[in-house]
Amino acid sequence: MLSPPQQLLTILEEILTNNIQVRNFEVDHCFEQIGQKTMLLNACKLQPEDNVSQILLLIEDITERKQFEIERLRLLTQEQSARQQAETANKAKDEFISNLSHELRNPLNSILGWSQLLRSRRALDQATIVRGLELIERGAKAQAQLIEDILDISRITSGKLNLNRSTHDLHLIVQAALDIVQLSASAKNIQIVSSLSSVTIMGDRDRLQQVLWNLLSNAIKFTPSGGRVEIKLDSDGHSAQIQVSDTGQGIEADLLPYIFDRFRQGDSSTTKAVAGLGLGLSIVRQLVELHGGTVQAQSPGVGQGATLTVCLPLPTVLSSEVLSLPQESTSESDLVSSAELPTPLLAGLRILVVDDEVHILELLKFMLENYEAEVLTVTSAYEALDILSTNPEQYDVLVTDIGMPLQDGYSLIQQVRELDTEVGGQILAIALTAYASVQDQQRAIDAGFQAHIAKPVQPLQLALLIANLVAVNSLK
Repeated sequence: MLSPPQQLLTILEEILTNNIQVRNFEVDHCFEQIGQKTMLLNACKLQPEDNVSQILLLIEDITERKQFEIERLRLLTQEQSARQQAETANKAKDEFISNLSHELRNPLNSILGWSQLLRSRRALDQATIVRGLELIERGAKAQAQLIEDILDISRITSGKLNLNRSTHDLHLIVQAALDIVQLSASAKNIQIVSSLSSVTIMGDRDRLQQVLWNLLSNAIKFTPSGGRVEIKLDSDGHSAQIQVSDTGQGIEADLLPYIFDRFRQGDSSTTKAVAGLGLGLSIVRQLVELHGGTVQAQSPGVGQGATLTVCLPLPTVLSSEVLSLPQESTSESDLVSSAELPTPLLAGLRILVVDDEVHILELLKFMLENYEAEVLTVTSAYEALDILSTNPEQYDVLVTDIGMPLQDGYSLIQQVRELDTEVGGQILAIALTAYASVQDQQRAIDAGFQAHIAKPVQPLQLALLIANLVAVNSLK
């Protein structure tokens, strides 16, 4: 390629030889005295005088104008890119909100519909009543799971999710997840085949079980009736490998790179075959990466199934304590769904419950009295303060909502803690609230509550929490 001076000489020769005109020819060159410049050239041949050929050459320095144009073009491109990203984000947000509304309204429709049927005067046989109650419970659990998924995404992206790491046999965690999904697999006549080795892992048992539950549930969801889901657990000495394969609808090649993105679904239209918000696999990836692992998806194509592989690093050094693994501990969720505890779990305890929603108070009163507690319910913080002040030491536990009009639960507990001990200032207090983020939990503890528990709450879960708090307090 010719240098700018050589280009100029060539142009001048062309003008002289062929009598051509040069219009707005740009030359970028670093001049020895003035530095990098952009020059605009215009030139033509003049009529010869005294047999001497002449060229009229106009040179204009357009460096600043050129830089301005380049900057304007850069800003325009940047603006167009930002606008396109905003439009894409708005579209994704609108699709998510629409999808969220759909996913919440469907179970809500079932809950309201069956509730109204059960309350009607129409005679229903026992089987219909039982079926209706089952569907109400299923709808409520579906809504609770959606909310938990959204909260998990919020905790992860804000860096507020902490892992409770300890050593576990991954085989037992996988098996626990299999036990949970077995019923839904049986309902679709899907065969689950497992090949599980015993592998010691360092991690959060509940979160790892959540990963496996999501993977298995996803496989079952996208596998037609009569299909097959296979799970393998093995190790190569450096990492544990969990592989979940199915004979389901598969994944399009264009979607594979984005399958673990938040809110990303293969089909988010109104005609999609399966429900969901597109959060499950995103949560899987985030939890696996928090454990220092990786997750990958493979699929031969649509209609040919999919395989998802999780790799988790193995502990580098195993102490003698680790090698002799203790029996897996029972989580709170296991306790709630396991064998029933004796009904008089709270016998003799006097509990003051505060919530501005009367129907919630009725439910909590019934739940706690079922465990033989003595329960008084009030609808405001003012009433609760008045009762505690005028009836010293009459109540053992305070259970209160946080979001209430005029005076919230935080204000209530702060005023309670300002009371003298004899007037109930040190009463055991639990925040039972729909504000369920990590920040909300910490704020409740900082305000003076002994415990925070999120709505919706299961009866046994609340009863166990109260009984444990009272038992611990009695040892002090």
